[in-house]
Amino acid sequence: MKAIRFRLHPTTPERHKLQRISDALHYGAIILYPTDTGFALGCQLANKSAIERLRLIRQLPSEKPLTFLCNSLKHLAEFAHVSTSAYRILKRLTPGPYTFILPATKAVPYYAQDLKRKTAGIRIPDSPICLALLQAFGAPLISISALSNEEEAIEPTALIERFAAQVDIVVETETYSFQGPSTIIDLTEDIPRILRRGAGLERALEVLPLEEL
Repeated sequence: MKAIRFRLHPTTPERHKLQRISDALHYGAIILYPTDTGFALGCQLANKSAIERLRLIRQLPSEKPLTFLCNSLKHLAEFAHVSTSAYRILKRLTPGPYTFILPATKAVPYYAQDLKRKTAGIRIPDSPICLALLQAFGAPLISISALSNEEEAIEPTALIERFAAQVDIVVETETYSFQGPSTIIDLTEDIPRILRRGAGLERALEVLPLEEL
C-alpha cells in the first residue's frame, strides 16, 4: 500500500494538512518529509516501535544514535543540558543546517541516544514546513536522512517513488531548496568541535572562535 501524500505550501503550510500529518504521527506513522538539508525519514521520538520500523527501512543498527528535530531553543533545553557557552553558539546558529551533539536529559529515550556518551543529536531546522509541523505536533521528530552518505543524490520525484511503499505519509511541496548534509558540531565540552563539515560551514566558522576549532 502506497503512502498518503500531502503537498504543502513551501512557506505557509496549510494547517488542516499539518493536523492530519500530526494525528498520524501520534498513531505511529513513518513519514518522508523535506527538511532544509534534504529529505528525511521521521517519526515520533517517543514511539519505540515506530523507530524500530524506521531503522529497518534505512537498515540502521540498533546502536546507531538518532538525530531529532526541535522547533526552538526553549524546546531543545528540555532534551539537552546546555551550558552558557553552548547556548550562545546555539542562539547564533539556529535555526540552520546544523546538528548539535549535546548531553542528553532523561527526556531523550535510551533507544534514540548515544548510550556510551549519553548524548543526543539535535537540530532546529531552517525550514518553514519542518517548523510548522513541529509546532502542530508539539513534540520532537526523528530526522534521519533518507539516503545514506554513500548514495548519490536523486531527484525528489524519484526519491518519493522509492519510499512511497515503505512509509505511511509523504510530505512534498512545490519547490525544494536543500542545502546539503548538515554540519555536525559537538558541544559536549567547553571547546566545541566540528565533527562533519557540511551546509552552513562558513557561518559556523564565523561563530566558533578560531582557537576552539
